[in-house]
This record gives sequence, C-alpha cells and structure tokens, in this order.
Amino acid sequence: MKFGIGFANTVTFVTGEGAAELGKAAEDTGFESLWTVEHILYPEGYESTYPYAPDGKMPGSGDSPIPDPLIWLAYVAANTTSLNLATGISLLPERHPVTYAKEVATLDMMSKGRVILGIGIGWLKEEFEALDVPWEGRTRRTEEYADVMRELWKKDDVSYAGEFIDFDNISSNPKPHDGSVPIHIGGHSRAAAERAGRMGDGFFPAKGDVAELFEIARQTAADNGREPEAIEMTSSHPGIFGDDPQAAVEEAASWGMHRLIVPGFMFIGRPADKMAPWADLIAANS
Repeated sequence: MKFGIGFANTVTFVTGEGAAELGKAAEDTGFESLWTVEHILYPEGYESTYPYAPDGKMPGSGDSPIPDPLIWLAYVAANTTSLNLATGISLLPERHPVTYAKEVATLDMMSKGRVILGIGIGWLKEEFEALDVPWEGRTRRTEEYADVMRELWKKDDVSYAGEFIDFDNISSNPKPHDGSVPIHIGGHSRAAAERAGRMGDGFFPAKGDVAELFEIARQTAADNGREPEAIEMTSSHPGIFGDDPQAAVEEAASWGMHRLIVPGFMFIGRPADKMAPWADLIAANS
C-alpha cells in the first residue's frame, strides 16, 4: 500500500516555506505522494453544490488561497527527490490542452518523472461561466483534452481533429520524462468509474462506495480490452483514524486499493512531528 497526502496545497502549506516543509517531512516519513486541489477562482455567492460536504459548500472562503497546482508542485519538486507530485484533481476542461500538455510535461521532465495528473470534469458551474468555458459538454471535453495531451506527449508533428480541438502538424517539447504522464480519473459517480476503466491510468474516488466503484472501473477496463489490474486505485478509508488503522489498511487493500490518502490538514503545525506516528504503519505496509 502506498500512502499519499491530500489537500496538500491548502491551509498553512500554501506558502513556499510551507510547501517545502510538508514535502520534506512527507518524503522523510515514507509518504509516496502529495495531492493538490484546484480552483482557478472562487465565485462569491455560488449556488452549485459542493459534493464533499453535508452543507454543499466547500471549505474556506473567497480569500482562502489555493495556489496553482503545477507551480506549487514545482516548488515541492525542487525541495524533494523522490516524492510523487499529483493533482487531485485538476479541472482539465477549464484549461487548453495544448498549453497544459506543455506545462505538465515540463514539470514531469524537470522532476524526473514524478508527476501524476489527476483530472476531473468539475462541479462548480459558476467557475466555468466566469472563465467563459461551456458547462455543457464538459465530460466530452475532458476526455478529448486528455487524448490531445497524450498525443502531444507521445510524438512530434501531431495533427488532431476533434469536437473541440483541431490543429495540424504541431510539436510540443519537452516530452515527459518517461514518454507520458499517468492520468488518473477523479470523481465518485458510476460514470467516473467507467471513464477510469475506459481511459484512465488510475482512478481516485474521494467518496462513495469505494469498493463498488473500483469494481466498476475494473469491469469496464476488461470490457474494453484493457488490463483491469493496471489501473492504479487511490482513495481514503475512515478507519485509518480509528483504533486499528492496520485493519483499515488491510480492508482497503482487499478492495483493490493501491494508495491510501490522508488529509494534509492533519499535519498543521509541525508536519515532521505530526507525521512521525505514521512512519511505522507506512513501513509495515510498504
């Protein structure tokens, strides 16, 4: 089992010093990855429902900093050597895939292949509207954008004719360190699980019946001629904070989970000290 830290680019870790401190402490403790969250902007008075809180509102307010994931992860990369750098998740339909392919590949090349690109379709309609990005069709847009990025990472002199993107004979360099960047699908719906099965290198449901969602993704992969076990499964387990965290790890593993995420806000203050109790659990399950 791998262990990652979610919501990493929030609270006291939004600064350069905070990012470096969290990254170094995580790497020293044995955590495998940091996972960022993203909103390009905060629409005051939004009416969309945030799906991860009972009141339908995301934590914080408009004046709460959420650093750009790739820039924040680049700072972490410069202060670590092996820690994986993950977006959990990036709002891909809000970004132009040609520009984003270049940015992601640059970070991956400079960090020697440490980037994991978690992507999602988004839930905040008002954010799309403010960015002048159509809300309708964002699922198809997300899938096409991911395909565009993979093509640009794979080779030079690329032409592409899709529903949203159309270009001829372009090259984008640098290329990712290992030829591509793994794309993990975020979301907790059946559609997200099926998307992961069809096109994802990984799947990251942040809520819901995780075991069932994993199984849907694996079955969809098999139905599409893909190897189900090649899809890396990431999520959380509430029992990790209880009296028997080892049992929670074992149950999560029985679901087919490869990476267990814990929230970064647990480590506010002195990250190295607060992570120390995790070292034995991580070592025992590595």
